[in-house]
Amino acid sequence: MPHRVANFLRSSSGSISHITKKATGSSSSSSSGGGSGSGSGSSSRNHSASTSPYASDSDDHPHAHAQAVKMPGHRRLSLPFGRSNGTVRLDWRVESPPLVFYGTPEESTGALLSGQMFLDVAGGAVDVDSFVATLTLRVTHKRPYQGHCADCQTQDTELRSWRLLAHPATLFAGRHPFPFSALLEGHLPASMDSPVLSMAYEFRAEAMVVRNAGPAAASLLKLHVDLPLVVKRSLPEPLYPHNSVRVFPPTNVKACAYYGSVIHPTGNNTLTLKLDGLVTPNPRARTLDLWRLKKVTWRLEETIKAIAPACARHALSAMTVMTEEGVAARKGAYRSETRVIGEHVMEDGWKSDYSGNDGTVDMEFDYTALNPPARPMASSSAAKYACDTKTQDGTEVTHTLLLELVVSKERAPEGKPQLATQTGTGRLLRMRFAVALTEFSGLGVSWDNEAPPVYQDVPPSPPGYPCDAGQREPPIDYSELDALEAQRATPPARLSDAELSE
Repeated sequence: MPHRVANFLRSSSGSISHITKKATGSSSSSSSGGGSGSGSGSSSRNHSASTSPYASDSDDHPHAHAQAVKMPGHRRLSLPFGRSNGTVRLDWRVESPPLVFYGTPEESTGALLSGQMFLDVAGGAVDVDSFVATLTLRVTHKRPYQGHCADCQTQDTELRSWRLLAHPATLFAGRHPFPFSALLEGHLPASMDSPVLSMAYEFRAEAMVVRNAGPAAASLLKLHVDLPLVVKRSLPEPLYPHNSVRVFPPTNVKACAYYGSVIHPTGNNTLTLKLDGLVTPNPRARTLDLWRLKKVTWRLEETIKAIAPACARHALSAMTVMTEEGVAARKGAYRSETRVIGEHVMEDGWKSDYSGNDGTVDMEFDYTALNPPARPMASSSAAKYACDTKTQDGTEVTHTLLLELVVSKERAPEGKPQLATQTGTGRLLRMRFAVALTEFSGLGVSWDNEAPPVYQDVPPSPPGYPCDAGQREPPIDYSELDALEAQRATPPARLSDAELSE
């Protein structure tokens, strides 16, 4: 134990008196190097004040003045010493209707976005250095040109930016609104999520708030909020349904379909089908050849085509991809996928008539994208869909209604189709109809149709009344009418109770 105490004392740099002299010498040298103070009694006080950015020239009232705080990368701000910052919360409110592009990209006038950002301050005043907001279109490729490259996977396009706070300011307790507005052009794509790529609109607001970390430093606290915006497109519906006629040689079967070329994913879409030429007479054998409908299957397919662009680092080794119109789009790789978003099989539900010379079948059914095909239990979630889209960078989404009819050939005696027998011959009749999948327009209209009339479009009021000879008398000149003075009528006297009793 004594040797441990000796080793401990030996490890020090010197004796107690030597350490005291060294500390005194360093204190005097630092006070003389600071250049402030004239006596040894005030040297330590001036040294401690020079190390604090919040130090005041008055020792009796250290909170009376404001000192400038230097923050790296930001301008100099004046903050009162010892003031406690309040709490800040970001909030927003959209005042415009849902963002819907009405019409095709060539005809749409866009959609208006307007709202307010709020800075809710509680518990005291805060200093805000900046407050900005941006609206960005983010395109994420799920099968990018290079799977390990983040630049090839995501492309951000800034559509609009706002500087909500022009200069640094002090905000006191309360709610402080900051309005914003923008016009989204009609040629922009709608929000979508597909197995090939996704397009999303993001509204991001950032506020830089000054935070007092202590009496010796101040820092900036970044508050941000990311809010997704859903943008839809609604195509106008045609006045009349589309008529498609298909003949299936070598048979005489003819199919006539009536359907709407614009369909909606959340509603029932109707297709009317009529089959003719199902009966073929055979005069020599005195028999009838019948084509009897056995099964009908409809399938709604979605085809997604896109070009996965190459970033600046991989553009040298990438090839230029051509669009279907033969125009060079960009350097990258072509991506496409076809998926089924609706399917149903029917084995009945139609009317057959084989009594005449030309057998007919009439049927009508509803189809929708909310009727997904059968899937395994591992992926039993509802199938997603994307509305029809076509952009300038080569992205295109189309939909096709596929109709398959299974017919069986039967033979019956002439004039007795109910006695038909199977012949063992069957055919598969397949038809494809191009349809456009779009969102419901609802009760909304385009923003340019909601604008009030301008001053030049308002007609003069009251309207003029022309005088036609022989049909209408000239208007009365009100200046020649005699003035009528109104006289107040004297109310009748009320009878007393005695007079009423008489």
